[in-house]
Amino acid sequence: MKSITINGSQRESVGKTSTKALRNAGQVPCVLYGGEAKPVHFTAPELAFSKLVYTPNAHTVVIKLDNGDSYNAVMQDIQFHPVTDRILHIDFYEIYENKTITMEIPVKTEGVSKGVLNGGNLRMPYRRLRVKAIPSKLPDFIEVDITPLKIGDKVYISDLQNDDYDLIHPDNTVVCQVRRSRLAIVDAVDDEEEDEEGVEGEEGAATAEAGADAPAAEEAKE
Repeated sequence: MKSITINGSQRESVGKTSTKALRNAGQVPCVLYGGEAKPVHFTAPELAFSKLVYTPNAHTVVIKLDNGDSYNAVMQDIQFHPVTDRILHIDFYEIYENKTITMEIPVKTEGVSKGVLNGGNLRMPYRRLRVKAIPSKLPDFIEVDITPLKIGDKVYISDLQNDDYDLIHPDNTVVCQVRRSRLAIVDAVDDEEEDEEGVEGEEGAATAEAGADAPAAEEAKE
């Protein structure tokens, strides 16, 4: 998984007055949890989080502080201003290479399904899936090949299981499906054409047999 580096400064004061002053200066108060010591309070410029927050992709984070400390982490929680949507606060969780973590990973489709080409609608109840793995095994995204899907077909969590990570969802959870629409008639037409070909083949065989028996019947009359 790709990683983003955040350069920040450790906070000494965590009161409301200092927090407000930091936000007015374009800084975002942050807290890092999960370490062996007490939580680490730090700040970083709001623009430093743009590639982490305003993206559909998932990333791990390297937090580098001005005192020389460095931490590997993932974003755990974020708070926005209810009116301006500015970032108010971010919580991070420290990660270790030998310990599993759980993250929400985006789902990416590959190909174009036959059912969609025939007028069906692709539905994706889940745009992200919860994945549990050690940090080095976390995927950038979960790819779903929808090419073979016909109208009515579904892809379940059980179809996406991987040896590198665990999907924290029931096996019968539907990840995506192709549902019928009013325009979805081609699949039915294709099936009918196949059935008609079969009937025509049987009729042709019956005609051939009748043609073969006709001379014998005429000989019997003579």
